[in-house]
Amino acid sequence: MKWVQILLSVVLAVIGGFLFQWIHCPIPWLLGPMIVVFAGSRLFTAVKPYWPGPMRDTGMIIVAYLLGLSFTLDTFRLIGKQLPSMILLTVLLLICSYLIAWLVAKFSGLDFPTILMGSIPGGLNQMIALAEEIKGVDLTVITFMQISRIIMIIFFVPLLIFSPLFGTSLQHSPPGAESAAAASWGGLFPHILVYAVVCTGCALLWKKIKFPTAFLLGPMFATIVLHLSGFSGPALPPSLVSISQLLIGGYLGLILQPEKLKNKFKIIVLALMSGIALLVCSVVLSLILTGLHTIPLSTSFLSLSPGAMDQMGIIAKELDADLSFVTCYQLFRTLFIFLVVPPVLKVIFKGMLRRRAAEMAS
Repeated sequence: MKWVQILLSVVLAVIGGFLFQWIHCPIPWLLGPMIVVFAGSRLFTAVKPYWPGPMRDTGMIIVAYLLGLSFTLDTFRLIGKQLPSMILLTVLLLICSYLIAWLVAKFSGLDFPTILMGSIPGGLNQMIALAEEIKGVDLTVITFMQISRIIMIIFFVPLLIFSPLFGTSLQHSPPGAESAAAASWGGLFPHILVYAVVCTGCALLWKKIKFPTAFLLGPMFATIVLHLSGFSGPALPPSLVSISQLLIGGYLGLILQPEKLKNKFKIIVLALMSGIALLVCSVVLSLILTGLHTIPLSTSFLSLSPGAMDQMGIIAKELDADLSFVTCYQLFRTLFIFLVVPPVLKVIFKGMLRRRAAEMAS
């Protein structure tokens, strides 16, 4: 029965990819599968779509390889130069998240710790793990807010990037690109086999030691080390890049389940409002980054967008933006949230509990 569910999901994803490509939508092989699989999971009741985690993980490894190839020695020099800006803008983005969560909690009457952990950008796995350690928070709401923000940003960021506001346009394939892509499949071997084994091994190892986003960061660091050591990695054909997007998009289409929420309408509206507010903050911060450094607005916006690194990397690849610059900022925020944010939140929540206890005692 599972294979029928998987087959249905893949068919829906492929239809979504071709449909969104036909209407010239940005990143069609990510958005198309995501939206059509989400819709199909509500329309089909006899056979429910199913998307195994390993399929998504395969797509993540391919994207991680792409991100890793963009790193050079100049990239690491760039990180050194950009470190003060990375720290400043990451902290400002997190402060914005805190203020947005405070406002949402104040005017909605919902629990502030729950809203805050649902609003931290790019920290789904970390926030869920932290929520399991804290009493009184609503894990369902946190998960929904994190996932809905990611999906909303995946949908809205390309529309903003390719709008007149940013002055960019879709990259159309030149004549003969299809034949060039077909020829490039042969250029993958034999080096790609080494990368496939090493990247998969690193992903599994990082997962075993419970490192965040193991199937993205593990293969990415493995690719960087191999590539910089002189073992050159071949460029991927566009069709394989599209497959990686489909594998991620189909999975995202199934993980959002608003029917499991209590007060569905209220939570959905609040999640949308907080997501839009965070996007506006990202645009403002990207203007600051553009003022600090001579980079295009589209690159700075992708670097600071509160989404996941793999999706921002996919959009940067489609846009032909500075992929290594975007990855550096997204990677720094991911590590910052993993290492710094959980202990800071624990201190904040413990202080709140002490104040509540003191108020009740008085």
